[in-house]
Amino acid sequence: MDTFEAIYSRRAVKHYDPKHVMPEEDQRRLLAAAIQSPTSFNIQHWRFVVVSDKELRRGIRAAGNDQAQITDASLLIVITADILAWKKDPQRYWRDAPPEVAKVLVDWMGPFHEGREWLQRDEALRSIGIAAQTIMLAAKAMGYDSCPMIGFDQDKVAELINLPADHVLGPLIAVGRGTKPAWPKPGQLPLEEVVIHDRFSQGRAHGKR
Repeated sequence: MDTFEAIYSRRAVKHYDPKHVMPEEDQRRLLAAAIQSPTSFNIQHWRFVVVSDKELRRGIRAAGNDQAQITDASLLIVITADILAWKKDPQRYWRDAPPEVAKVLVDWMGPFHEGREWLQRDEALRSIGIAAQTIMLAAKAMGYDSCPMIGFDQDKVAELINLPADHVLGPLIAVGRGTKPAWPKPGQLPLEEVVIHDRFSQGRAHGKR
């Protein structure tokens, strides 16, 4: 499928064929595409929790406002990220780079993140967001539908998947064979409202109205 076709046709599909089983090779292909997503310093914060256990899925559904796609979709991915990945053997992120390039980036990684907890968390969440979109577009290109979800009890889901204390939780993504089309798009804002050229106007700066 053409990239632009995947972008325009991807929708948050809510209804899935619960009998469909995604082949292992398709799962691997999808996740292999996900890890092509860019990350700051190539840290690759993401950790993808693929939930196959049916009882665990039911538990997540109970914590997720009873959204049927959590149990019915072929694949359920809980996207998490390691906030402290920047200091966990950082040389491995640049092992295939020229040594002089790797040294500069690895040496810079620590001072850039050290003591800036807000930045560590922000970078982890940015990495999650980019990977989530990669998964959904790759799924569409492979002929599957998907649905990102944030409507769940984060503390409960974190408990259910044993989320480590130094990780952050992102969205759930259901992937599978949709059985009903999504609603028509409710309305995209015009480009003129969301694209700013060079800078915001003076009247909108610093929270002014």
